[in-house]
Amino acid sequence: MKVVLAIVVVILAIMAVAAVVYLVYTRRGGGDQRAAAPRDPFHTGDEDSLRGDPRALKAGDIVEIRGHSYTVRGSLRLSEGGWKWSEHLLDDAKGGQVWLSVEEDPDLVLAQWLPAADAGEPGASTIEFGGRTYRSDESGSASFRSEATTGLDEQGTVGYHDYEASDGSLLSFERYGDAGWEASTGEQLSRYDVLIYPTAGGTGQEGGR
Repeated sequence: MKVVLAIVVVILAIMAVAAVVYLVYTRRGGGDQRAAAPRDPFHTGDEDSLRGDPRALKAGDIVEIRGHSYTVRGSLRLSEGGWKWSEHLLDDAKGGQVWLSVEEDPDLVLAQWLPAADAGEPGASTIEFGGRTYRSDESGSASFRSEATTGLDEQGTVGYHDYEASDGSLLSFERYGDAGWEASTGEQLSRYDVLIYPTAGGTGQEGGR
């Protein structure tokens, strides 16, 4: 009888030790418990895999901004020192056009731009326009390379002067080569405002007006 009891005690002790080891192991992330947990089969941890990557936009892609669909007609690839960003010309089925700028500062920053023909010229520390007071933010000169249809030369330089209002509204002036200043008003977009449907190859052609 004593032998049987001893065997039972040993078995129970072994089972207790095994249970403790298992708990410690799984709490540290080991074993198959993590692999067996329910997972979203479409979730990769990368928002761009679900909504498209704005950094990879090219001519021919479809861009949906707040439910309105556009086609990328052409793109500008700009650089200033080690800083790089892109501006994309978009048009819709009715011929309406906007520009979409994409940069990392260091987070992804998206903005939609519309022409502002009567905004004047940059230079002052503040500009009154459209009922807002815009304050000078930054200025400089960058080189650009044009892809597909942008209305600009294949490559060149652009001067810029950016302003921002207290409510986050944007006003930007750009001058390509020896041309005059062109003004645009801009609005920053949330990542969730933009949905991208990339084409297989896109046109990717450089230059051309």
